[in-house]
Amino acid sequence: MRLLIVEDEKRTAEYLRKGLSENGYVVDTANDGDAGLVMALTGTYDLLVLDVNLPGRDGWTILQEARRQGLRVPVLFLTARDLVQDRVKGLSMGADDYLIKPFAFSELLARLQTIARRRVDPPAESLEAGDLRLNPASRTAFRAGTRLDLSPKDFTLLSLLMRRQGEVLSRAVILDQVWDMNFDSETNVVDVAIHRLRDRVDGPFPQKKLIHTVRGAGYVLKIDGAG
Repeated sequence: MRLLIVEDEKRTAEYLRKGLSENGYVVDTANDGDAGLVMALTGTYDLLVLDVNLPGRDGWTILQEARRQGLRVPVLFLTARDLVQDRVKGLSMGADDYLIKPFAFSELLARLQTIARRRVDPPAESLEAGDLRLNPASRTAFRAGTRLDLSPKDFTLLSLLMRRQGEVLSRAVILDQVWDMNFDSETNVVDVAIHRLRDRVDGPFPQKKLIHTVRGAGYVLKIDGAG
């Protein structure tokens, strides 16, 4: 599960990043509201953890703008603002939960797990591209009705390509989103993974390739002739 934490107190942000990473989460952080909004809108996150009082845009504004632009990712406010009207405001604006500082880390984990369990996201029930269908809930993929044999990493990579269908993704973006790694020009992990994924997705269908290389730019999943 990939989280974005927008928290201006750097020690708190690092405490959260370290603790959540140790519990299996992939965590990105932003230290001001403007950077947080940009990352929320351009990244691929399963949940946002927002402070309210931030430099630049405050947490209210981040949530409001994210919802205005159609971002439906769950949001948990983690803030020292403990008035009832603040909690009501956050939840009324579309947040999924509201936790007041100081907090017990175990309670934060429990609330994140609860949000993940109850999350309802109809468009994610199935992703389609031609005769390729992927179901994020069951983590299964089918091509022309035949189930594909995918490793967990294959599935994550294919899911990224399908969610951003038609968009050319650079190796740096793929490394960041799938492996949580910064770009290293010496690594060929992306090329190897794409080659393996092509064998499974396009290998049996040489006349209907879906995964394409854009020389010098990256990779894109699209139906031949589209875009």
